[in-house]
Amino acid sequence: MRVMALDVGDKTIGIAISDSMLLTAQGQPTIRRTTVPADIEKLRRLVEEYEVHEIIVGQPLHMDGRESTQSQKIARFAEQLGKALKIPITSLDERLTSFAAEQHLEEMGLNWRQRREHVDKIAAMIILQGYLDNLPRAKPTVNE
Repeated sequence: MRVMALDVGDKTIGIAISDSMLLTAQGQPTIRRTTVPADIEKLRRLVEEYEVHEIIVGQPLHMDGRESTQSQKIARFAEQLGKALKIPITSLDERLTSFAAEQHLEEMGLNWRQRREHVDKIAAMIILQGYLDNLPRAKPTVNE
């Protein structure tokens, strides 16, 4: 079972999917948005292919933590997605993930066109990795 993270925008959806051990986030090709039903269908195929059991949706809150108009739109999309796919959808604060993704891509030496092409995927990876890093882990036992 895996976890998927989404960086949902008006034009694109950045996607990352965890490995099966829930340790690392791996980027997937960004979806160019068309209609909500078509977007959900594309996501459904990925959920089935990768056996995803939970989706994390980035919530773009204002810096002071208040909801934005965009976060309300994304919350409605997340609700529709959850109803259609019948799997848990968790919202996660994504403040500054796109900024961090841009910085990372700039440090890699990509020009603005190349950064624009990858920023949503990298933002989804940052969201997912943050989620995975905070999952409770069983502590290893030491046999004496």
